[in-house]
Amino acid sequence: MGQIKMFLLKYKKSVAYALNILCILAAFVLAFALRFDFQIPTVHWNTILLLSLPLLLVKLLTFRMTGAFAGWWRYVSLADVAGIFRANLIASAFFALLVAVTIRLDNVPRSILLLDAILCFLLICGIRFVTRAFREDYLNFFGRRKGDRKNILIVGAGQAGQAIVREIRLNRELRKAVVGFIDDDPDKLGSSLQGVPVLGATEQLPQLCRRYAIDKILIAIPSATGRQMRKIVERCKGTGVLFMTLPGVGELLEGKVSVSQIREVDVQDLLGRKPVRLDVAKIDAMIRGRKILVTGAAGSIGSEICRQVASFGAKELFLYEHAESPLFQLELELSESFPDVRLHAIVGDVRDAARVNNAFERHLPDVVFHAAAYKHVPMMEKNPAEGAKTNVFGTRNVANAADRYGCESFVMVSTDKAVNPTNIMGASKRAAELYVQALSTISKTRFETVRFGNVLGSAGSVVPTFKQQIKNGGPVRVTHPDITRFFMTIPEATQLVLQAGTMGSGGEIFLLDMGESVKIVHLAEELIRLSGFRPYEDIDISFTGLRPGEKLYEELLLAGEGVRPTAHEKIMVAAAAECDRELLLVKLEELYQCVRVMDKLGVRCKLMEIVPEFRSPEEVNCVAHLHKVATTGATSNRLAADKL
Repeated sequence: MGQIKMFLLKYKKSVAYALNILCILAAFVLAFALRFDFQIPTVHWNTILLLSLPLLLVKLLTFRMTGAFAGWWRYVSLADVAGIFRANLIASAFFALLVAVTIRLDNVPRSILLLDAILCFLLICGIRFVTRAFREDYLNFFGRRKGDRKNILIVGAGQAGQAIVREIRLNRELRKAVVGFIDDDPDKLGSSLQGVPVLGATEQLPQLCRRYAIDKILIAIPSATGRQMRKIVERCKGTGVLFMTLPGVGELLEGKVSVSQIREVDVQDLLGRKPVRLDVAKIDAMIRGRKILVTGAAGSIGSEICRQVASFGAKELFLYEHAESPLFQLELELSESFPDVRLHAIVGDVRDAARVNNAFERHLPDVVFHAAAYKHVPMMEKNPAEGAKTNVFGTRNVANAADRYGCESFVMVSTDKAVNPTNIMGASKRAAELYVQALSTISKTRFETVRFGNVLGSAGSVVPTFKQQIKNGGPVRVTHPDITRFFMTIPEATQLVLQAGTMGSGGEIFLLDMGESVKIVHLAEELIRLSGFRPYEDIDISFTGLRPGEKLYEELLLAGEGVRPTAHEKIMVAAAAECDRELLLVKLEELYQCVRVMDKLGVRCKLMEIVPEFRSPEEVNCVAHLHKVATTGATSNRLAADKL
């Protein structure tokens, strides 16, 4: 069967012409047979032989000139039938004229010419519809096994729903079968469209899903209003079955999407540029056969780093994470996907120096990827001591352990919010950058920092938040109409982190060329469209105002950070900033004392001393506050040289 299929695909035009010729000749012979009750006289056999060649020439030439042979049989429609009818009528009339002029009509009964025209039309159309019927499984009397397909229920028995049925039948690789339609139009209930029954109304969705073992629901009502769509979505939610929606009819008509493209929203659709692909050969050389430790292993970035590291063939992978349940799930996933990689799930907090040191002393990793951090700006504004405890001192604990136990490479994940920060989250990450760069000057370990923008699809980022708001019927909440951000995908972010481990001599900050920044309101509008709705009509967008510590735009570089290209065209490197290491250690110890006593304003003020470019509304209160703290002895000025 496979060889026959390959032959037909290779010579499909020749096969099509041969079948058309066969239909033309068969119709002519059958016309004589019907005229003489299937007992054709010998004299008329001679007429058949005499006229066969002129008949073929006339009809083939006419069919070709009128384009009747141009259509694909697998997509034959009423428009094709009309074209074949017109071409056949012209050809039959011309052939009749030819017979009348060159041969006495007494030898060719007039009924033969009429029967030939009718039969030729029926045979040529029939062979096309049989081909389509086979392609769309109408002639599959035995059906498919349930294990080979997914059962689909389509909400909406209009043109869009019927288009989905045709697409699924034509595309067998989808391995889906449409069980039925759901429609609230009482005139359609009990009818059959495209050979698919209309099973009931939307209120019957839960019962019908259970009865027919439905795997997925497709909502195909592009003309539905926002209120109607929300009602349908609520009923789909009650089924517990995965459901998707067809894009708007305008997008279908403009050719932007097709029914074969129904899928969940892909975050790459929102990127506004092609994803960057990095040099995996160098990453492979760094990872393969080595012992790798990842902090924040179960987070959005950390978990993807773990997957990438495992795929590159690490010898051992140490998953350091304080959240027990996500760590359990990650270990289970990796153990199933990468059975050859030795996994070690370590429950621990980077803020616990003893636990960090214990893990390093016991396992002696070669490379460390430090992804553990608090990242939500508004949350850290309310909890500054916790932000500094994790982002600054958690980083200090892990970096110190990497230096103490002789790791070859340490890569820290940072953020564009560390550049000219206006919030605790950004300032704490900048302070961590400074510490890592300072440690790099005296350590044999190669310390690198990776700085990138917002990560599309990461936990708590705008995309999952917006998707949930769209799912709830809106509004989508944007802080400011002019706010912009740099974006990258999770694979881009993790590959950049891995790439940084193969580059530089120590102390550098690596940046990804992320193109132009993206307006958040445009991101929200595009996400609404990709979800099958119309912005400001079906789903509204509201503006809530900038949150505490939030900037209108982010930057990737500080003034004075000289940027130079690297071997990869999309990666830049910023030189290590000069820093008084001894003074930094003193200031960090003072910050630690503020954290220890939960002095929120003190934490903010000390971060402003460590990160001079940090600007905060509390700046005017810092001088008086720190003077008060100093006089009461709450802040220690002990040197912290032993910390390195």
